[in-house]
Amino acid sequence: MFEQELATIRRLGIRHILLQGLNFATVICTALMLWKGLAVTLNTESPVVVVLSGSMEPGFYRGDLLFLSLPRDRQLKVGEIPVFNVPEGKIPIVHRLIENHDEPASSIKKGEHSDKLPTRWIDNNHENDVALYNGLKYLQRSNLIGKVNGYVPHVGYVTIVMNDYPKLKYALLGVLGLTILLHRE
Repeated sequence: MFEQELATIRRLGIRHILLQGLNFATVICTALMLWKGLAVTLNTESPVVVVLSGSMEPGFYRGDLLFLSLPRDRQLKVGEIPVFNVPEGKIPIVHRLIENHDEPASSIKKGEHSDKLPTRWIDNNHENDVALYNGLKYLQRSNLIGKVNGYVPHVGYVTIVMNDYPKLKYALLGVLGLTILLHRE
């Protein structure tokens, strides 16, 4: 089955294989640099996330790809859609902000703002979401990943399928790796 591919690898020689490996490493490093550059520019640890549940329907559906940024100098406004993690939470949560808990202006120094966010949101869940927040009454700015600036519908289904079927993910990565090694340019 793989005899022809192995013969091709032997015929190419060690220099060609090393060159292909170097090209592969260059592609991976470029992707990582672009990701980190986006994260620094947009001030968020994760500039792109995938919606994993239907809790924001009809606004966002499962599999939608969300683009995030985290404004440095202002508090989130009611109606904006933050993405956040709670302590010991495994996945980011996406909900629309319906209430802000501002501290009195006299207690906040000039140029600063309160970073308390409520754990009350508008979503499509029929149950109360309090269990998602691990007993927190308020979220701090440190819990925020970013606020939604835009989205592309259904593109994130690839990520969902890869996470639901890990064997498929490893098979595709293996095929991709072999294709790169055997490609003759």
